[in-house]
Amino acid sequence: MTVNEKAAYIKGLAEGLKLDENTAEGKILTKMLDLLSDIADEIKDIRDDAKDLRDYVEELDDDLEDVENDLYADEDEDEDDDYEEDQASFYETTCPACGETVCFDDSIDPEELTCPNCGEKFSCECECDGVCEDCSGCDDTNE
Repeated sequence: MTVNEKAAYIKGLAEGLKLDENTAEGKILTKMLDLLSDIADEIKDIRDDAKDLRDYVEELDDDLEDVENDLYADEDEDEDDDYEEDQASFYETTCPACGETVCFDDSIDPEELTCPNCGEKFSCECECDGVCEDCSGCDDTNE
């Protein structure tokens, strides 16, 4: 039962009892039943308004999502491209003096490497005019 149905049921019970509205108790009960009906009507109106607002907010949310997708779709793709461009390629080679692995990136000239372990200066010469995964002296780890 809804609140309105319950209020109507109680009011029907009171009318069936044939309350005397001339007595103090009868007046109070009659006014309370009227108040109960008014409150039930207000609750129904508030629920209807809340449902309308909820539907409207959902529509706004969907519209906002469409606008965000239109506005930021290109930006998201640009960020992915920028991230990939910012990622440097890392390479590994072995120090000829001590045998330790030396890692370096694109910012270091492969022909002027210094081993951080023993301090030996050496070069990583590649036939392909740079460092690549096909060279015998260097391994492209591209991490």
